[in-house]
Amino acid sequence: MSVAVFSTVLAVIVGVVIAAQTLFAGTLGHRVGLIESVFIIHLGGFLISGVYLLITGGGNLGAWRAAPWYVLCGGFLGVVIIGGYGYVIPRIGLASSITLAVSAQLIFSAILNHYGVLGAVQHPITLPRVMGILVLLVGTWLIVR
Repeated sequence: MSVAVFSTVLAVIVGVVIAAQTLFAGTLGHRVGLIESVFIIHLGGFLISGVYLLITGGGNLGAWRAAPWYVLCGGFLGVVIIGGYGYVIPRIGLASSITLAVSAQLIFSAILNHYGVLGAVQHPITLPRVMGILVLLVGTWLIVR
Protein backbone atom coordinates (compact mmCIF):
# COMPACT_ATOMS: atom_id res chain seq x y z
CA MET A 1 0.00 0.00 0.00
CA SER A 2 1.43 3.39 -0.97
CA VAL A 3 2.04 6.11 1.59
CA ALA A 4 -0.66 8.27 -0.03
CA VAL A 5 -3.30 5.53 0.13
CA PHE A 6 -2.35 4.59 3.69
CA SER A 7 -2.46 8.26 4.74
CA THR A 8 -5.87 8.71 3.14
CA VAL A 9 -7.30 5.63 4.85
CA LEU A 10 -5.79 6.67 8.17
CA ALA A 11 -7.26 10.18 7.85
CA VAL A 12 -10.72 8.67 7.30
CA ILE A 13 -10.26 6.41 10.33
CA VAL A 14 -9.19 9.41 12.40
CA GLY A 15 -12.33 11.27 11.29
CA VAL A 16 -14.54 8.39 12.39
CA VAL A 17 -12.69 8.11 15.71
CA ILE A 18 -13.05 11.86 16.30
CA ALA A 19 -16.81 11.58 15.80
CA ALA A 20 -17.01 8.71 18.29
CA GLN A 21 -14.69 10.42 20.77
CA THR A 22 -16.65 13.66 20.68
CA LEU A 23 -19.89 11.77 21.21
CA PHE A 24 -18.30 10.03 24.21
CA ALA A 25 -17.08 13.39 25.55
CA GLY A 26 -20.55 14.89 25.23
CA THR A 27 -22.25 11.94 26.88
CA LEU A 28 -19.69 11.74 29.68
CA GLY A 29 -19.78 15.50 30.24
CA HIS A 30 -23.55 15.41 30.50
CA ARG A 31 -23.44 12.56 33.05
CA VAL A 32 -20.48 13.40 35.28
CA GLY A 33 -19.81 17.08 34.62
CA LEU A 34 -17.70 19.03 32.17
CA ILE A 35 -14.36 19.23 34.00
CA GLU A 36 -14.77 15.72 35.34
CA SER A 37 -15.20 14.35 31.81
CA VAL A 38 -12.16 16.28 30.58
CA PHE A 39 -10.14 14.76 33.42
CA ILE A 40 -11.36 11.21 32.76
CA ILE A 41 -10.70 11.43 29.02
CA HIS A 42 -7.22 12.89 29.46
CA LEU A 43 -6.42 10.37 32.19
CA GLY A 44 -7.28 7.55 29.77
CA GLY A 45 -5.01 9.06 27.12
CA PHE A 46 -2.26 9.56 29.70
CA LEU A 47 -2.46 5.93 30.80
CA ILE A 48 -2.41 4.49 27.28
CA SER A 49 0.44 6.71 26.08
CA GLY A 50 2.29 6.17 29.38
CA VAL A 51 2.15 2.39 29.01
CA TYR A 52 3.38 2.68 25.42
CA LEU A 53 6.30 4.90 26.50
CA LEU A 54 7.18 2.49 29.31
CA ILE A 55 7.21 -0.42 26.87
CA THR A 56 9.32 1.45 24.31
CA GLY A 57 11.74 2.94 26.83
CA GLY A 58 10.47 6.49 26.55
CA GLY A 59 10.95 6.90 22.84
CA ASN A 60 12.13 10.39 21.99
CA LEU A 61 10.33 12.03 24.91
CA GLY A 62 13.40 13.97 26.00
CA ALA A 63 13.39 16.00 22.79
CA TRP A 64 10.43 18.05 24.04
CA ARG A 65 12.88 20.71 25.22
CA ALA A 66 13.81 21.50 21.61
CA ALA A 67 10.21 22.09 20.55
CA PRO A 68 8.89 25.66 20.19
CA TRP A 69 7.17 26.81 23.38
CA TYR A 70 3.76 27.23 21.76
CA VAL A 71 3.47 23.59 20.71
CA LEU A 72 3.55 22.65 24.39
CA CYS A 73 0.09 24.28 24.69
CA GLY A 74 -1.45 21.21 23.04
CA GLY A 75 -2.58 19.82 26.41
CA PHE A 76 -4.35 23.07 27.25
CA LEU A 77 -5.97 23.10 23.83
CA GLY A 78 -7.06 19.50 24.36
CA VAL A 79 -8.89 20.58 27.51
CA VAL A 80 -10.65 23.32 25.53
CA ILE A 81 -11.58 20.86 22.77
CA ILE A 82 -12.88 18.10 25.03
CA GLY A 83 -14.56 20.56 27.39
CA GLY A 84 -16.09 22.48 24.50
CA TYR A 85 -17.47 19.37 22.87
CA GLY A 86 -18.67 18.12 26.23
CA TYR A 87 -20.65 21.33 26.63
CA VAL A 88 -22.08 21.81 23.13
CA ILE A 89 -22.94 18.24 22.06
CA PRO A 90 -25.78 17.77 24.57
CA ARG A 91 -27.13 21.20 23.58
CA ILE A 92 -26.91 21.35 19.77
CA GLY A 93 -26.19 17.71 18.81
CA LEU A 94 -23.26 15.76 17.48
CA ALA A 95 -23.58 16.61 13.78
CA SER A 96 -23.94 20.36 14.36
CA SER A 97 -21.09 20.39 16.88
CA ILE A 98 -18.67 18.55 14.63
CA THR A 99 -19.75 20.46 11.51
CA LEU A 100 -19.13 23.82 13.17
CA ALA A 101 -15.82 22.68 14.64
CA VAL A 102 -14.54 21.13 11.40
CA SER A 103 -15.60 24.18 9.37
CA ALA A 104 -13.76 26.42 11.81
CA GLN A 105 -10.73 24.12 11.60
CA LEU A 106 -10.66 24.26 7.82
CA ILE A 107 -11.05 28.02 7.62
CA PHE A 108 -8.47 28.67 10.36
CA SER A 109 -6.10 26.17 8.71
CA ALA A 110 -6.40 28.03 5.41
CA ILE A 111 -5.54 31.28 7.21
CA LEU A 112 -2.54 29.68 8.96
CA ASN A 113 -1.37 28.23 5.62
CA HIS A 114 -1.83 31.57 3.87
CA TYR A 115 0.44 33.39 6.31
CA GLY A 116 2.70 30.42 7.10
CA VAL A 117 2.49 31.04 10.84
CA LEU A 118 3.03 28.64 13.77
CA GLY A 119 5.02 26.26 11.58
CA ALA A 120 2.35 25.88 8.88
CA VAL A 121 3.52 25.45 5.31
CA GLN A 122 2.75 28.62 3.37
CA HIS A 123 0.00 28.05 0.82
CA PRO A 124 -1.74 31.22 -0.36
CA ILE A 125 -5.50 31.60 -0.31
CA THR A 126 -6.48 31.64 -3.97
CA LEU A 127 -9.84 32.22 -5.63
CA PRO A 128 -10.60 28.47 -5.75
CA ARG A 129 -9.86 28.24 -2.00
CA VAL A 130 -12.14 31.19 -1.30
CA MET A 131 -14.86 29.49 -3.33
CA GLY A 132 -14.28 26.28 -1.36
CA ILE A 133 -14.62 28.20 1.90
CA LEU A 134 -17.88 29.72 0.69
CA VAL A 135 -19.24 26.28 -0.26
CA LEU A 136 -18.11 25.02 3.15
CA LEU A 137 -20.01 27.84 4.87
CA VAL A 138 -23.16 27.07 2.88
CA GLY A 139 -22.84 23.37 3.73
CA THR A 140 -22.31 24.24 7.39
CA TRP A 141 -25.42 26.40 7.41
CA LEU A 142 -27.48 23.64 5.76
CA ILE A 143 -26.39 21.09 8.38
CA VAL A 144 -26.69 23.33 11.44
CA ARG A 145 -29.92 25.20 10.66
